[in-house]
Amino acid sequence: MKRTLAFGGLVATAGLLAAGLAAPAQAAGRGWSHDNMAATNPAALQVIKYWRGERASNFEKATPYAVETKVAAKHLSKGGPSADSKPGVVPAIGDEKKSSSTSKNVNLPKTTGKVFFRGADGRPHWCTATSVQSTYHNLVATAGHCVYDTESNKATMDYWVFVPGYYQGKTPWGIYVGKTAYTHYDYDVYEDGDRDYAFVTVYNGVLPSWEKRRLVIKDVGRLGDNVGGQGLAYNQKIGSSVYVFGYPSGSHPDGNHAFSGKTLKWSYGKTFAATAPAIKGEELQGVKSSFTGEGSLGSAWLLQYKSARRLGYLNGVTIGVSDTDGNDRYDTSVSPYFDGETYGVYNAAKNNWSGKITAQ
Repeated sequence: MKRTLAFGGLVATAGLLAAGLAAPAQAAGRGWSHDNMAATNPAALQVIKYWRGERASNFEKATPYAVETKVAAKHLSKGGPSADSKPGVVPAIGDEKKSSSTSKNVNLPKTTGKVFFRGADGRPHWCTATSVQSTYHNLVATAGHCVYDTESNKATMDYWVFVPGYYQGKTPWGIYVGKTAYTHYDYDVYEDGDRDYAFVTVYNGVLPSWEKRRLVIKDVGRLGDNVGGQGLAYNQKIGSSVYVFGYPSGSHPDGNHAFSGKTLKWSYGKTFAATAPAIKGEELQGVKSSFTGEGSLGSAWLLQYKSARRLGYLNGVTIGVSDTDGNDRYDTSVSPYFDGETYGVYNAAKNNWSGKITAQ
């Protein structure tokens, strides 16, 4: 990935993305770095036009992102990730002063949806992502390699948008264009699997339409105001129970096509220490899950999920799946362990305003 990295005030430029849609990473000396995506209103409009063209939509053409979906993960009985400071939580949007409630059913979260982007192959793809708490209710979390282009020398993916509740071309709560991406310095520079997560600020949602060959933009407001936002949990004990919400698609190694990727699915289990050296993942967490890899990248791992309110604490994101017992069926999903450094990246992202997109 081409970068501009800052070291003690000295900046070395390695390349820029074309079309004004992304700029290279900024100061990385604080454990995190960030990249502009659609940094200006004209760039954001260009993204909208890519997905909602006058005559065609690229949403229906998008396929599940299939880069680095399968990993050779191992369940660790000893060692594994550990907290680097005291456990901490950030409450979900609307849960800052709420008491707990219960539900016998698993109600699916409104916060989860799909991120769409153009990959290094020049084709449209998607991953899973979720809305999270932030000062301006404008933040999305997903896997790092659903934001950063690990297949080419570019920085972030082109034409990146988040669509909560997406279903067969429908965008019920609007389209949210990515403005700025934040990730850990070690993923930015080394593609460290232990840091394969990203937080992206997004503009207000829009519902675009075309009238007399002119793009009309209807502003639908901030992401968190429309669908809410999950809290964040870090430095939590391994062995905690989590729900995993995502859009798995594709087949198991034995050829069984288990999931279509069209609807949101869930699984439930206790986390355990895991490792996947091939992706530089030495301190991962795993959970038993039958999710296939395509589409489920970026799936939200929610701790203490309250089904009645559809809210909990984001405590991981799927970065790959594994067949750990060799029976040609995926049985495990893996995620980076969220620690204090994860919170540092989140903290860098959460206070940044995005604003509206206006037609010109």
